Amino acid sequence: MNRYFQTPPVVKNLLIINALVFMAMTLLPAGAWIERYCALWVGLPMFRTYQFVTYMFLHGNLEHLFFNMLALWMFGRTLEYEFGPKRFLIYYMVCGVGAALIQASIAWAMHEPMVLVGASGAVMGLLLAFGVLHPDAVILLIFPPIPMKAKWFVVIYGAIELLLGWRGGSNVAHFAHVGGMLWGLLLLWWWRRRGIIRF
Repeated sequence: MNRYFQTPPVVKNLLIINALVFMAMTLLPAGAWIERYCALWVGLPMFRTYQFVTYMFLHGNLEHLFFNMLALWMFGRTLEYEFGPKRFLIYYMVCGVGAALIQASIAWAMHEPMVLVGASGAVMGLLLAFGVLHPDAVILLIFPPIPMKAKWFVVIYGAIELLLGWRGGSNVAHFAHVGGMLWGLLLLWWWRRRGIIRF
């Protein structure tokens, strides 16, 4: 079977875990408990260091889950085949944890408590890697439905997220998105210096 129609193991398991956690949060009585202990509570008494990992498996609503998992499936499959399962998982987790560190650092510096959930930071790292490794691949946007080369999509998307982050006034963690892309770029650069990947 063509690899395009297959989902490699790490991406598949990430999709399953995120879906199961969302179902548990919305359908089980323990849903509030999961959010209480596994979301990232920045500047709040519920904060625990392990939440820098657990937060990325929680999502606020079905739309949030759907678009993150769609992007994970779209870009993650190609990257897992190219990186291999172990290195792909390392990359995904570094981007997710790094995204939270950036967002939390800014929130702490501005003395603004916040709650962070979602895989968006890790997914933005995947988007960055796809754009770096496949700059001329064409991505068909949803809104508006126009084709765009991956390299330009990454640059434009990153610039928009940075601008929206500086403007503030939103419950979207824009700096986490930028942070995921930044940590992804740093890790790709490190791997390139060590001769692990080429681009």
